[in-house]
Amino acid sequence: MGRQIAAGLIFGSVCLGLHLTAGAAVCGELLGPEGVVIRADPNALTARDVTTAFFKAKPGHRVDFSGRTLRDLDLSGLDFGRAEMAGADLFGADLTNANLTGVNLAGGNLNRVIVIRADFSGANLKGAVIMRPSVSTSLDYDAAESPKFAGADMRNVRMTAKMVGADFRGVNLTQANLGPHEPRADISAMPNSVYKSCDFSGATMTDVDLSRAVLVFSRFAGADLRRANLSNADMSKVDLSGADLTGADLTQTNLDGANLAGVIGFETVRGRETILNLDRALR
Repeated sequence: MGRQIAAGLIFGSVCLGLHLTAGAAVCGELLGPEGVVIRADPNALTARDVTTAFFKAKPGHRVDFSGRTLRDLDLSGLDFGRAEMAGADLFGADLTNANLTGVNLAGGNLNRVIVIRADFSGANLKGAVIMRPSVSTSLDYDAAESPKFAGADMRNVRMTAKMVGADFRGVNLTQANLGPHEPRADISAMPNSVYKSCDFSGATMTDVDLSRAVLVFSRFAGADLRRANLSNADMSKVDLSGADLTGADLTQTNLDGANLAGVIGFETVRGRETILNLDRALR
């Protein structure tokens, strides 16, 4: 028995050392009595578990990974087929080129995920946390590599990211927090969210927090931005044509070259007297 326990401890120690290279398929396991492999986390899945479940799924059947742990797995290129994944833990998972259209990821943990060319169109991401995802293979941030969220339910999402050219058309971002990473920290040390040249056309963004975000060249045509917090945001060259800004906070917001044609409720915005470069906006 003593040797079996020692073997398990040795295996666990080796596994911790191999975590970054071996992946969860190895690191989620330990040797138990009689040399039987057991999982340290009973909810943890391996990449093989995931692919096997999809392979065995009957046509039209939605595979259920709700509440399961899929941390650090290589799931690139997979078609999730509208899977049920509410509350799933996908921290650090590689979702490059994955098809997640219509997937239920409500309340999921997507921190540090790799979402290069991933498609979340129509997905349920309500209440999910998406902090610092990887969206590009280089520091150039090619828009062709950005993920798609068109039509997704992203109400109450917490996300801090740098994205260029991402598709958020028709998305529901009601009460989402896309502001700085840590609101309690010193503001000078906080990384701002960057959504440059992204398309939020027709999006529902009531009460969204985009404070201090860099939104240069993004499109908000026809978007519902009522009561949105856009304070200190850089909205240079942004297209706000036809957007509803009723009650929005534009304190210290930079509107240099922004298109304000047909904007609704601009006379009700807060901090109007502090807006930067309003005289340079197109109206």
